[in-house]
Amino acid sequence: MKHACRMILVLTIATVCQYSLAQAKPNIVILATGGTIAGAAASGTQSAYTSGAVTIDAMLKAVPGIEKLANIKGEQIANVGSQDMSFDIMLKLAKRINELLSTSDVDGIVITHGTDTLEETAYFLNLTVKSDKPVVLVGSMRPSTAVSADGPLNLYNAVAIAGDPRAQGRGVLVVMNDWIHGAHSLTKTSTTDVQTFMSPLRGLIGVVAYGKGDFYNTPPWKHTTASEFDVSQVTTLPRVDIIFACADMSPELIDASVSTGAKGIVIAGVGNGNMNKAAVDAAAKAVKKGVVVVRSSRVATGLVGRNVELNDDELGFVASDELNPQKSRILLTLTLLKPRAASQIQELFMTY
Repeated sequence: MKHACRMILVLTIATVCQYSLAQAKPNIVILATGGTIAGAAASGTQSAYTSGAVTIDAMLKAVPGIEKLANIKGEQIANVGSQDMSFDIMLKLAKRINELLSTSDVDGIVITHGTDTLEETAYFLNLTVKSDKPVVLVGSMRPSTAVSADGPLNLYNAVAIAGDPRAQGRGVLVVMNDWIHGAHSLTKTSTTDVQTFMSPLRGLIGVVAYGKGDFYNTPPWKHTTASEFDVSQVTTLPRVDIIFACADMSPELIDASVSTGAKGIVIAGVGNGNMNKAAVDAAAKAVKKGVVVVRSSRVATGLVGRNVELNDDELGFVASDELNPQKSRILLTLTLLKPRAASQIQELFMTY
C-alpha cells in the first residue's frame, strides 16, 4: 500500500512538473506580412520567385521544434513583397502590436517581413510600439522553396529571442543569419547575400545560435516606452520625399516635390549630407515655404553633422546625425504629425 502511494505521489509530482514546464513557455504571436521568407519559386535553384506566396501556418510547419520554444499563434496582417510595404500596413502593425502587448497573455511579438524595407518598418515600430516586451522582425534572403533556405532557422531564432526575457527593454530587434540587430542602426547592404544586414556604426545587440541568444549591447536611443510618438489615433501620415543627390544635381526635383505636396524632404546628400549650390538654393526656398528639409547622406556609414558642410542654422536645415535617408524619412514623417520648430526637430534627430 505504501509503495502504491509513493508511486501515485511520484506520478502526481511528475504530472504537475510537466504542466508547470508547459505553462512556463512564453506566449508569442507571429504577425506575418509576406516577403521572401514567405516566397516560393518553381524550383529550388532559381533566383526568380514570388514573394508572399506562403501563409504563416505553412511557414511554421517548415520549422521543426519551434513549438518547443513557445506557445505560438499566428496572424496574417498582410502578404506582400516588402517593396509594397506601406504606411497603412505599418500603422496596422503598430496598433495590433500595442493591442496584443497590453495584455498579460502575450510575452513577445515576431513579425515576418521582406528584407527590402525591413529596416524602415523596424524603425517605425521602434518609435511607435508602447511596450518593453520583445518585438522582433525577421526575414530571409532565399524563398522557402530554395535549396538551403535561410527562413526556417531565422524564424526559429526570432521566436527564441522574442521569448527571451533578456530581450526586453532593448527596443525593436531584427534577427537575421544568427545576428541580433537594433532597429536604429541596421541597414541592408547586399542585394542577395544572406548576411545582408549590418549595423556598421553601433554594432550588434547580440548573437543567436539555434535558439540560444547572447546579448551584449543595449541601444542608447529613445525608443518604444520612452518614445513620444503615438499613432493610436493616426490614420494617415504626412508625405515626405527622399531626393538623391549627385553630380550636377537638378534643383527641379526639389521644386517638384514641394509643388506636389511634400511636407518634408530628405536629401540623400553626397559626402556629409552635401549638395550642389543650385540644390541648396532650392532647398532653402522650400524651407521658406514651410517644408522641412533634412540632410542625410548616400554614403554607407558615418554621421551627418550640423553646420559642417552647410550652415544649417542660416538655411533652416536639419542634420540627420546617424540616420540614413530611409530612416530619416520615417522619423521626419512622425515628427510632422504636429507643428515643431526646426530646432525641435533637430533635437529629435539627435535623441531617436
